[in-house]
Amino acid sequence: MAEHDEVYDHGRAARLVELLRALADRIQELDRQGRLLSDSGVPELLRLMGDARTELFHYEVRSTYDTPEVAESRRIVDEAGRPDFSPDEPEDDEPWRGPRPA
Repeated sequence: MAEHDEVYDHGRAARLVELLRALADRIQELDRQGRLLSDSGVPELLRLMGDARTELFHYEVRSTYDTPEVAESRRIVDEAGRPDFSPDEPEDDEPWRGPRPA
């Protein structure tokens, strides 16, 4: 995915919150079981923390991402710049053009 195609929307932020809650729940569960630092608990936690770290990084730099609206505008402009673009194609009529006159 090209750098300017990245979008950080509310759905992605909500998934991050769920990821962090799942990590916290798993830490507490392993602790209750006395397996927090066990041979099976450590690799699992490293994987979960790596996933959380990656998403936290994306959250931290989200201001460099396009908003969904900017991404849609960029898509329209990129599409219009295609060599085979024709403004008379029916699929190109929306959303910036109303119905054709009869």
